[in-house]
Amino acid sequence: MPVIRVEMFKRTQEQKRDLARELTDAFIRTCGGNKEAIKILITEVDENNWASGGIITSDKKN
Repeated sequence: MPVIRVEMFKRTQEQKRDLARELTDAFIRTCGGNKEAIKILITEVDENNWASGGIITSDKKN
């Protein structure tokens, strides 16, 4: 059972549906397997809880 984990900022439900479909299709094209066996776990992270380059992402917008 392949598991694909995605951590990202909040997205719309439609974007998450599209992402799940595209990731599943890409996995099948690349590695083969059974579409129903692929599990995708999406974790949405608030911009206040994500940093890069030592700066909280929400602070970069100011």
